[in-house]
Amino acid sequence: MPVYRAPVKDSLFLLNEVLGIERYAGLPGFANATPDMVEAVLTEAGRFCEEVLFPINYSGDQQGCTRHEDGSVTTPEGFKDAYKAYCEAGWTLLTQPEEFGGQGLPHVVGFPVEEYRMAANQAFAMYPGLTQAAVAAILVKGSDEQKAVYVPKMISGEWGGTMNLTEPHCGTDLGLIRTRAVPNGDGSYGITGTKIFISSGEHDLTDNIVHLVLAKTPDAPDSVKGISLFIVPKFLVNEDGALGERNTLSCGSIEHKMGIHANATCVMNYDGAKGWMVGEENKGLAAMFVMMNAARLGVGIQGLGQADIAFQNAVQYAQDRRQGRALTGPQDSQEKADPLFVHPDVRRMLMDGKAVVEGLRALCLWGALQVDLSHAAESEEERQQADDLISLLTPVIKGYGTDKGFDVAVNAQQVFGGHGYIEEQGMSQYVRDARITMIYEGANGVQAMDLVGRKLAQNGGRAIQAFFAIVDAECAAAKDKPAFADLAGRLEKANGELKAATMWFMQNGMANPNNVGAGAHHYMHIMGIVALGLMWLRIAEAAQKALDEGRGDAAFLEAKLVTARHFGERFIPDAGALRRKIEAGSEAMMALTPEQFVGA
Repeated sequence: MPVYRAPVKDSLFLLNEVLGIERYAGLPGFANATPDMVEAVLTEAGRFCEEVLFPINYSGDQQGCTRHEDGSVTTPEGFKDAYKAYCEAGWTLLTQPEEFGGQGLPHVVGFPVEEYRMAANQAFAMYPGLTQAAVAAILVKGSDEQKAVYVPKMISGEWGGTMNLTEPHCGTDLGLIRTRAVPNGDGSYGITGTKIFISSGEHDLTDNIVHLVLAKTPDAPDSVKGISLFIVPKFLVNEDGALGERNTLSCGSIEHKMGIHANATCVMNYDGAKGWMVGEENKGLAAMFVMMNAARLGVGIQGLGQADIAFQNAVQYAQDRRQGRALTGPQDSQEKADPLFVHPDVRRMLMDGKAVVEGLRALCLWGALQVDLSHAAESEEERQQADDLISLLTPVIKGYGTDKGFDVAVNAQQVFGGHGYIEEQGMSQYVRDARITMIYEGANGVQAMDLVGRKLAQNGGRAIQAFFAIVDAECAAAKDKPAFADLAGRLEKANGELKAATMWFMQNGMANPNNVGAGAHHYMHIMGIVALGLMWLRIAEAAQKALDEGRGDAAFLEAKLVTARHFGERFIPDAGALRRKIEAGSEAMMALTPEQFVGA
C-alpha cells in the first residue's frame, strides 16, 4: 500500500536557508512567523496530513461521492470527520486576515501546508481550497456587508465556497455564457442557468455553500465585457446571520471523472436562485480572475503534491523490489537479484523526479513570498516588482509545474513496472489525479498563451525584464565560484535562449499571430526550466554555505548539490531545443486542412 511523509525538513530548509524569511520579520504578517513557530506549524500540519488525510485518500478514490434523489451529495466515508478535525485544528485560518478571525500568517508559510494537504489527499484538499479562492475574490471585490456576512463563516470552514464559470457549450470562452441574472427589484438578482465541472458544488461537509457565479444581466453586452459576478448561497442568510430557506439551486448530477473521485464535481442548476452582485456590473471577469489566480497557484501546488507522493512511493519501491543485476556486476551477492536502484534507467526517472519536486517546491515558495511582498513590502518599488513577478510566474507555476508534475507521476508509476498498473499499489490514482491539474483552472495551453500573449507585454515588458535581470545577476555572481560555475554558466545560456525566444516573438508575432500561438507552450517550458534552474542555483549555494559552516545534515545537503548538478546537465540543455522549435514558426503546423489529418 502507498506511503506518504510530509517533506517538512525540505520546506524548512527552503524557508530558512534559501529564502531567508527571517529577513522579513518587520513586515506585516511576518512578525509571528519565527523559525520556531514555522517549524511547529509545519510539523503539526505534516502530522495531520499523514495521519488523518492520507489514510482516507485511497478509500476515497475507490468509493467516490454519492448523489441522492433529492440532489444532496455525501462524501466518502471518513471525509466528514476529517473535515471537522481539520477545521477544529484551525488549518482553515492559517493565512486568512485577522480582522475576520484568521491567523494572519504569510502565504509563504501557508503554501507548504497546502502542499502537504494536496499530496496526502488532493480530492479532500479541494474542498477548503476552493473556499479560500472564493474568499479571496470577496475580500478584493465584495462590499463591506458581503465581507461581514460571508467571510468569517467561510474562513472558519463552517461554510464552503465554489467558483461557477463553465457551461455545457463554453469553457475558456466565457463570452459565450448564457446564465442570466435578472434584477428582483430589492437589490438581489434571479440567477438562471446551468454550470458544469463545479468542484465541491454540493457536499455534506459544511452547513452552507457560497457559490460565486458568472452571469449576464439583461442589457449586458454579449461578450466578456458583459459578465457580472454574483454570490449565490445554497441557503439564504437571515439578517441575524442564521441560515434561512434553501435557495433554488441544485446539483443535477456528479461528473464521472478520470480521477479526484472523492471531490464532488457537479452539474449545478440555477432556477431563479437569489444572488447578489459582487463588485460592479459587467466587471465580473476581473473579480473572477482574483479567484482564478489564487486557484492557479493552488493547482501548481497540486501538481507538486501529486509528483511528490508518487515519487516517494517510487523511491521506496526501488529500494524494496529486486530485479536483475547491476550492469557493473552483482551488488548484493547474498541475494538472487539486486534492488531496482542499481539500474541507471530507474535512477534517471528517480533523479528527474527529485530534481522537479524539490525545484518546483522552491519555485512555489518563492512565488508565495512574492504574493506576500506585493502587499507587505516596505517600498512601492518592491511591492510593484513582487506583483510583477508573481503575475509573470503564475502561468509558469501552473502550466510548467503541472506538466512536469504529471511527468514525474507517470515515471514513478513506470518504476513499479506492471505493479504500477494495478490499482492496489496506488500509483494509478496519483497519475489520474495529477492529470486534471493540466486541464482545469485554464488548460495549460491557455496558461502558455496567457504568458506570451498578456504577461510578456504588460507594462512595457517590465516583469520579464526584471526576471531576466535577476537571473543574469545571480549567474554572474555565482560564476566566480568554482563550485557553481558550471551550473551558473548553463543557466546563463538558458536565460539567453529565453531572451532570444522573446525577441523572436516580438519580431514575428505581429505579422503572424499564429507564430506566437505555435510557440507558446515551448516558451512556457523554457521559462520553467530557467525558473527552476534559478531555484537550483540558490539551493546549491545555500547547501554549500551550510556545509562550509558545519550546519545541518551533511548527507541531505550533499544530495542537494548532486541534484542541482543533475538539473543543470539533464534539464537546462532542453532550452536550446525548445527555442529552435519556436523559431520553426507556424507554417507547417497550420498548413493542413482538417480533412488531411485523417489518412484513411
